[in-house]
Amino acid sequence: MAATLTDVARRAGVSIATASRAFGEPDRLAGGTLERVLQAAVDLGYTNPQSSVATRTIGVIVPDIANPVYAMLLKAIQGQAWHGRHRIVLFDADEDLRREREQIEQARKLDGMLLCSPRLPDEEVLALVGGTPYVVVNRQIDGAPCVIMDTEHGPTQAIEHLVALGHQHVAYASGPRGSWADARRFDTISRACERHGIRLTRLSHHAASIQGGRAAAALAAASSATAVVAYNDLVALGLEAGMSELGRICPDDISIVGIDDIDLAGAVTPGLTTVQMPIDRCGALAVDLLLQAISGTVVSDVVTLGSQLIVRASTAAPA
Repeated sequence: MAATLTDVARRAGVSIATASRAFGEPDRLAGGTLERVLQAAVDLGYTNPQSSVATRTIGVIVPDIANPVYAMLLKAIQGQAWHGRHRIVLFDADEDLRREREQIEQARKLDGMLLCSPRLPDEEVLALVGGTPYVVVNRQIDGAPCVIMDTEHGPTQAIEHLVALGHQHVAYASGPRGSWADARRFDTISRACERHGIRLTRLSHHAASIQGGRAAAALAAASSATAVVAYNDLVALGLEAGMSELGRICPDDISIVGIDDIDLAGAVTPGLTTVQMPIDRCGALAVDLLLQAISGTVVSDVVTLGSQLIVRASTAAPA
C-alpha cells in the first residue's frame, strides 16, 4: 500500500498540517523540521500528490460566500491548488439545503470535491457524493475524510477568560440551524460553564452575519447576561452594534467574544476578543488530502487543527 501524508507525519513526529506545509509551503517551516519531513517521505517512498497528479478540476461547495471565513478558506484552497495548477469550481449554497443538494450532485461530475461546512444530514451527504473523491471541511462525518477546526480548546479558553473577569452569567448567540460547528461550540461552552458553576443562556438561531447579530441583540439584553459568546465574529460585531443602539456599551455594560478572528476583528474599536481558527491551514490541508484521494489513496483521516483565544478590548469585568 502506498505511503500517505499521515504515514509521513507519524514517522517525522509532526502533525499532518506540518507535513503538508513541507510540500506546499516549505518556507514556513524551520530547516530541521523540513528536513525531517522530507527524509521521512524518502524513507517511506511517499510521492507528493501535487507533483504526481495531473491537472484536476475540484468543486468547492460553501454555505455562504458572503461570509469572510469562507473567502479566507477559498483563498487558501485556491493557493494550495495552484501549486499543481488545479482548477477550482465554486458553488455557493446560500444556506439553502435544496441548493446544496443540487450542487453536490453537479460536483460529482468533477474530479473531486471539498464540502465546506455542509448543512445536510450526514447520511444524505454520504449518499450524494457517491464514488467521487471528497473531503469534508469544518464538519465531522463518521467514515468520511475530514479536516476540522478545533471546537474545544479555544471556546473553553473563552469561558475561562470570562470567569476570571468575574462573569457569572453568559449567553451564547447561536448560528445557523443545522451547523455542525454551532452545535459543537455550544456543547463545549455548556460543559465549561457547568464546570465553573456559571449560568448559561442559549439565544435562538440566527444567520451567521452582522444582521444576524443585530437581530440577537434584544434577546441578549433581555437575558441579563453580562457576557455573550457569539457563533462567529460577524454575529459578535452585529451584537455589539445592536447592543449599542439599545444603550448598552461594550465592554462597559456587556462583554462580547467572537469566534474565527477575521481581519475585521482586530480593526474595530473596541478590538474584538475572539477565538482564532486556523482557516488557511484547514483549506490547504483539505486540498492535499483530496488530491491523495483522487490519486487512489484511501483517505479516511479526521484531522483536527487547533484553536486559540485572542484577548482584545471587547471583554472586561462586569459592572
